[in-house]
Parts: sequence; C-alpha cells; structure tokens
Amino acid sequence: MLEKKGRHKIFIGMAPGVGKTYQMLEESHNLKKQGIDVVIGLLETHGRKETATQANGLEIIPKKAVIHREITLYEMDVKSIIKRKPQCVLIDELAHTNVPGSIREKRYQDVELILGIGIDVYSTVNIQHIESLNDLVARITGVVVRERIPDRILEEADEVVVVDVTPETLQERLLEGKIYAPEKIQQSLDNFFQRRHLIALRELALREFANTVEEAGNNYQLSGNSCAIHERVMVCVSTFPNSVQLLRRGARIADYMNADFYVIFINNPDRFLTKDESLHVETCEKLCHEFGGKFLKVTSQNIPETIANVAAQNKITQIVIGESNQSKWLRFFKMSFTEKLMSLIWHKHIDLYIVATQK
Repeated sequence: MLEKKGRHKIFIGMAPGVGKTYQMLEESHNLKKQGIDVVIGLLETHGRKETATQANGLEIIPKKAVIHREITLYEMDVKSIIKRKPQCVLIDELAHTNVPGSIREKRYQDVELILGIGIDVYSTVNIQHIESLNDLVARITGVVVRERIPDRILEEADEVVVVDVTPETLQERLLEGKIYAPEKIQQSLDNFFQRRHLIALRELALREFANTVEEAGNNYQLSGNSCAIHERVMVCVSTFPNSVQLLRRGARIADYMNADFYVIFINNPDRFLTKDESLHVETCEKLCHEFGGKFLKVTSQNIPETIANVAAQNKITQIVIGESNQSKWLRFFKMSFTEKLMSLIWHKHIDLYIVATQK
C-alpha cells in the first residue's frame, strides 16, 4: 500500500529576521498540545535567543556529522527522521545547499523525500530564494542569491503563510541585535536592509503569496471542488488604535488579490465601550465602507471561535490579524489568541495573515 504524501506548510517572509522560524515553532507547540507527534528535524537559530527559547519542549533530531575537506560539518539527518517517523517535522531554511557529496544536493530535495513517505513538514524560506524572482531581487538589492528553490516547491505546498513585519520594525530588530551579530549590523543597514529594499521585497512576498493562493483556487475549480475559489479577505479589528493601520493593510491585500473585503469587530457583552472606543469603531466602519468593504459587528465573549464561525459563514479565504499583545508569561500558561484561531481554521482552507503594526 502506497504511503499518503505528507502535507507541506511553508512560512515565507521578505527577509531574515521577520519571525518565520519563531512562528513555525509557535504553531508546532499548538500541534503538540493537540496530541500530534512533532519533532525538530533542523533548526537554525542564528544565535537568536527568543527563537532558541521557543524551541524548548520540542524533541530535536540530532544532526549528523559530515567530513568535507578534513572539516567536520553538520547536516540534517534524514535517515534518523525517517526512522523516527513523526507525524510532523520542522525543517528550517528550505533553500539550504547540502554539504558537497551528500546524496541530495539541496534541502528541499530532502523535504520532498520526507513528504513522500507520509510525514508532514513545516519549513521556512525567504522570498529572495524563489528561483523566478532571482534576477528581480538582484536588481532591487544588488545581491545575487546563490541558494534557491524551484517555484514549483511553493506552488505544490499545501499551505503558505506569510510572516510579515514593517520595514521599520525589521530595522529596529536589526539594531537591537536580534538578527545579526553587532559587527554585521551597520553593513546590513547600508546594503540588504535598506528601507527601500525591504519595501520592495515585502511587496514581492505579498504578490507571490497572492499568486499562489490564486493558482490554488483555480485548481479547486478545475477539480470540481465545491469550496469557494474567489478570494475573500477579512480583517479583525479591535479597540486598539493600530486597528486603523491594520485595516488599511488588509484593504491593500484585498486589492492585490482582487478579493472581496470584510472587516469584523467583536464586542464583548461584559464591557461597555467608552466614548473614544465607540468613535474608533465608527472610524473603522467608515474606513471599511470607503474601501468598498462590508463591516461586521458581532457581540460575543469567545473571540477566536466567533472569528472562525463568521469566516466560514462568509466563505472567507484570508484572515488578517495584528500580532498578539498578550504577554509572554500569559502565553506560557495557556494558548495564545493566534494559536486558538489557527486550531479553529486548520481544516477550513482559510489562511491566516499576521501583520505587525507600529505601536
């Protein structure tokens, strides 16, 4: 009996440091809480403490030592992963080139092998590593990216998640030493991490994601699948002032995708809105209508469940939320809002788009 092919979920971003690996690890903890056997096949923290901490509690398959030109290097141990055969394995940096002499030249080829025997894979990649975008990225940044993956890897993925932050936020992370070592910071700001480069790369990531979703919708139509093929974007706003910024971003996403636009505000019946909060919600509603969208105001105590239900009722294909404001210690004791929402839309063919908004 042939093995059912594993599902491939790719976390993609515009540049290093946007939080792809962190988001992948966060979602894997959610899988583990659901009783799914998940392990780390290959993790590259690049010295980022927050990422390393996020890996705590997950089983790690040790790397294998490979001798190349009398130097010991360490690679992902594909044989050990297959022998362990978890339900899901996390594999960082999809475009990585293996040590010369390896059975397979590229890490994405290792991933294809693992998927082929029925193991689900979560992986990460940056937009500049997509083969067809190589020349365009070189023109934008002046950097020729050597490690690339074929476009078909993204096209064949079961799910693609864009992990996004503003260029300003990414530059702040760089200056805080959260991406590269101190000696590389200024050089990075002067070259690849210039604001204009990041803006262009961000747009590329968004457009590539939109194209991938559109192709998936066409495939559903051709196969006679009854699910919605027209894109519908829903932005989740709250009483936080940055909801206006989030709404504008969501409207741009809908415009890029030529999608129907929805905005939802969920009011907790246990609390009354202040005058300022009520005016803020009215502003969001007015802005939504200016963008040609439909504003949904719902009263509920269970926000994640309500979002998931409303999304299903309106055949939403993309949900846009802001990054969580929940404190780290609270997330340690219970699932975050993002994790709860992900668990509810997991099997509904709805993609979740997480946007970092300026505080």
